[in-house]
Amino acid sequence: MSEQMSEAKPQKPQAADSRRPAMIGLVLVLLLIVGGLFLVHVLRAMSQAQDCALEGRTNCAPINASDSGQ
Repeated sequence: MSEQMSEAKPQKPQAADSRRPAMIGLVLVLLLIVGGLFLVHVLRAMSQAQDCALEGRTNCAPINASDSGQ
């Protein structure tokens, strides 16, 4: 019985390491959200350009508001 007690090792507190997986998961979720929003923006712009072309309009280029004020 004394051998079993001497083999038991005290566990180290893992307070600092316990947040690392949670932080990695949070960063991954945020990256997925940002990537999804970027894809939605790009797909919406492409859809608007395709809709314009399918309507038969010839000038479907987006208007840049910063260049028009010269």
